[in-house]
This record gives sequence, C-alpha cells and structure tokens, in this order.
Amino acid sequence: MFTGIIKSNGKVRNILTEGKSLYVWIQKPAGWKIKTGDSISVDGICSTVKRLRSNSFEVEYMPETLKKTTAKFFRKGIYVNLEPSLRANARLDGHLVQGHVDTTGDVRAIRQFGNSVVLKIGFPSKYRKFISEKGSISVNGVSLTVVATGNNWFTVSLVSYTLRHTNLQNLKKGDKVNIEVDVLARY
Repeated sequence: MFTGIIKSNGKVRNILTEGKSLYVWIQKPAGWKIKTGDSISVDGICSTVKRLRSNSFEVEYMPETLKKTTAKFFRKGIYVNLEPSLRANARLDGHLVQGHVDTTGDVRAIRQFGNSVVLKIGFPSKYRKFISEKGSISVNGVSLTVVATGNNWFTVSLVSYTLRHTNLQNLKKGDKVNIEVDVLARY
C-alpha cells in the first residue's frame, strides 16, 4: 500500500529485456534505506526490489505489468516518481493507493492557470463508473483529486508543489500515464 504522496524522483539508469520481462535499474534516492524484497511505487506501479547496487536498485516487470502500464515506455534517462510502501503507523496524507495500475491514459490537454496546471486525461470508458468529481485518483502514482469528468476523460489540477516534486511537470500532450482508480470507489 502507498499514499500517492511522492517522496522522490529517480532516474532510470539502465533497461534490459530478457525473455518477456523488463528489468529496470533506477537511481536510489539519497538517504533511502532499501533492501531486496521491498515494495516501491515506481510511477504508480507496485515494484519489488530485485537487486541492489550502491546507488541504484533493480525492479522486474512481467508481461501483465507491461500490458497494463507505462513501464513498456520507460527509457534510460527518464525520471520516475518513487514512493516507499506505507508503514502501518505512518500518517496517511494522500489516499490509499495499491500500486495496481488499472489502465493507462493519454494526456489530451495541458492548461496553465497561474502557478497551477490542469491536465485533461483520456481513459478507457469502462473505468468511468470508478471516477467521480472530487474523488481521488492516482496518476503516475500521484494522489490527485478529480476536478471534472466525462465519459472517457477526467481533469485534475496540479498545484505548484506537485509540479516541482513529481515527473508530472514533464508531461506533454499525447504522453501516456498510469491510472489507478480509488480503491474505495472500486469496492
């Protein structure tokens, strides 16, 4: 479990394909104590640490993950949002995020409003019943509040802090994002 409150960004250091799996080495954030077997949200994808080096960690993505997420688009040099798993005694700031990405969406529009940005994101309409105005949603692992919805789109507003501390600041029209609907809405 995660909260959708991003703790750091990590640079993708290397990518290897073996069989039908993808192995991704990510820069370890300064001060993070990571061990093999830990769960880390990588752009909203619950990822298990497979191996460690002094300044990076490796995660593995199986075909099912590659089919449902943006992991298939990861490239060396990009930055991904990182969040360690939630501890039972930790403060819950965002919303409960499982790291089980439901689908990908596409950025349809980006509008600047002062220091904030509104993103319009398209998604498969079969997820519409789980997305409501003022409800929670996770985009690339970031806990956000839905501003408005349509049959196959929703908007979210990003405050300047979120823009400075997540990779959402780098999005362009047409980019793909990971979407996880609110677990409370689902059940």
